[in-house]
Amino acid sequence: MDNDLESMLLKGAEEFGVRLDKGQVDKFFMYMELLKTWNEKVNLTSIKEDRDIIVKHFIDSLSILPYILPYKNSKSSRLIDIGTGAGFPGIPLKIACNELDITLLDSVEKKVKFLEECIDSLKLSKIKAFHGRAEDYGNNPLYREKFDISTARAVANLPVLLEYCLPFVRIGGIFIAMKGKSSDEVKDSMNAMDILGGKIEIIKQITLPFSDNKRNIIIIKKFRQIPAKYPRKAGKPSKMPLI
Repeated sequence: MDNDLESMLLKGAEEFGVRLDKGQVDKFFMYMELLKTWNEKVNLTSIKEDRDIIVKHFIDSLSILPYILPYKNSKSSRLIDIGTGAGFPGIPLKIACNELDITLLDSVEKKVKFLEECIDSLKLSKIKAFHGRAEDYGNNPLYREKFDISTARAVANLPVLLEYCLPFVRIGGIFIAMKGKSSDEVKDSMNAMDILGGKIEIIKQITLPFSDNKRNIIIIKKFRQIPAKYPRKAGKPSKMPLI
C-alpha cells in the first residue's frame, strides 16, 4: 500500500469528520484494486488513477456522512443508493459506518455483479445490491417509504432525481443529492418538491480535499406521503420531468 495514498485517504476523510482505522483503510484499497481490475472488462468509471479514485470517488462519497449521522435512528438506519454504479457513495459509506443498513440499486446488471463481488470480497454485512430501475422498486411495497435516507450521485437532473429517490424515503427521512458545482437545478425543482412532499433543508457547497473540485450537497427532507401515482412508469420521469 502506498503511504502517500493512505495518508491522502485518511486526511481527506478527516476533513469531513470521518476517522478511519487500519481495517477500514485496507478495505478501501481492496475496493480500489477490484474497481481497477473490473474496469478493464466492464465500464465502471472513467477515473482510473489511484489518486483520483481516492479523491473523486472515496472522499467525495464520505463527504455526505456528516449529514447522514443526525438522521440515524437508535437502531441501524436504512439507506438506499439509487443508480449506485460502481458503488458510490454506498460502499464507502458502508466501510466508514458499519452500522448503516445499505441497499445498492442499479439498472446495469454487470455493475450489480461487480458490487456483489465487492460485498463478498470485503466481507461487508447488512448491504445488498439489486438490479433494477428506481421507478419499479419505488412502487414496490417492500421498498416504498422503507428507508431513512436515499442518496444519488451524478445520476440525473434534480427534478428527475426527486421522483426516483423520494418514494423510497419514510416521512421525516431525507434524500441527499450529490451534485456538481452549480446549484441552478434547485429552482427548477420546486414543482417536483411540491408534488412529491419534499423540502430543502440544506444546500452546502464543498471543495474536495487535494483538488479544486467543487460539489453541492443538497439535503431534502420528506414531510408527507407521495401520491400513489409516483414514481411514474420507467422512462417517464426522465422524458417528462416534473418542472
